[in-house]
Amino acid sequence: MALLVLGIVLFLGIHLTRIVAPGFRDAMIAKLGEQRWKGLYALASLAALVVLVYGYANAPIIDLYYPPVWTAHLTLTLMLLAMIVLVASLIPAGHIAAKTKHPMVLSVKIWAFAHLLANGDLRSVLLFSSFLAWGVVVRISLKRRERAGELKPRPFVSARYDLLAIVIGAIVWGLFIARLHALLIGVPPIVM
Repeated sequence: MALLVLGIVLFLGIHLTRIVAPGFRDAMIAKLGEQRWKGLYALASLAALVVLVYGYANAPIIDLYYPPVWTAHLTLTLMLLAMIVLVASLIPAGHIAAKTKHPMVLSVKIWAFAHLLANGDLRSVLLFSSFLAWGVVVRISLKRRERAGELKPRPFVSARYDLLAIVIGAIVWGLFIARLHALLIGVPPIVM
């Protein structure tokens, strides 16, 4: 369990750098250059993710609560929404990206909340509640930066990107349901 907690702290700590140490990022970019900083940031994130995944996979399963069966269905539905919003964050802005303002952060929050509904073991609660809390903190920070004029929302481009986000998000969601979740995570999302 300690390795899981370490992985969570490292991964989310890296992704909170701008919030907890705003000058650090700028100083590192000035010292190393933007590309080197991004490379170092990506390597550190990947290393932390490896620790997190290994820690999760090897943590004991200690049940805290037993979610009702219907929450699995709600989780599947919420994950469709999370995938659509995630795709919307990666393409030019349609209404979804423009209205949600920070679709990637929203996607992580939906993902974490959905998985808390369906998983009642300690390792899952630690993982998903940490990511949900991270999403809330980041969203508050982004809102403050917008008010201060440091950050501009993505401008709306076209509604066709909403359709694209829905189609691609649904395809990715279907692939996760059919195979990818079991392949990558080791657990099928639908148990027959």
